Amino acid sequence: MELIQSFSVDHTKIIPGIFTSRADAVGGGTVTTYDIRLKKPNREPVIDVAAMHSLEHIIATFLRNDPEWKDEIIYWGPMGCLTGFYLILKGSRPSREIYDLILNAFKAVDGAKEVPGATAVNCGHYQMHNLAMAKWYAAEFAQYLEANAGNCAVFEYPKSQRLVTDDGKHFYDS
Repeated sequence: MELIQSFSVDHTKIIPGIFTSRADAVGGGTVTTYDIRLKKPNREPVIDVAAMHSLEHIIATFLRNDPEWKDEIIYWGPMGCLTGFYLILKGSRPSREIYDLILNAFKAVDGAKEVPGATAVNCGHYQMHNLAMAKWYAAEFAQYLEANAGNCAVFEYPKSQRLVTDDGKHFYDS
């Protein structure tokens, strides 16, 4: 089975940042998946599950209400590894072009008085939220983005070198 594109990234070298994960042709247009990485995989503690859930709700609501971007948003959701989020947008633009959107989304978490949609009617696990910790993680990431805005490594994925055996098969170490 062929290894999917997101697993070809060297996770031992990923740092927090905003990365273009993939761009796909869909129905005559393009959709782009971005990796919004808050934590260094396998080197930092992952994001608390309840805080991650709250960040998902708050930032999804922010993105889908942003007047400039709301029509471009397809999806915002957490990574299974709890080190970041995926954002899927219509079109294709470099990750640097969404820097302000992401920075503003994480800064907006600080102003949240409650987690949107955190009711039994609106959410599949409405009691699993932690607004205070969500605010802490959001502030940490926003400060990191501001401090590293000029660092190209925050916008470019590190790639893994994969070995190919003599018979043409790929050797995957993950």
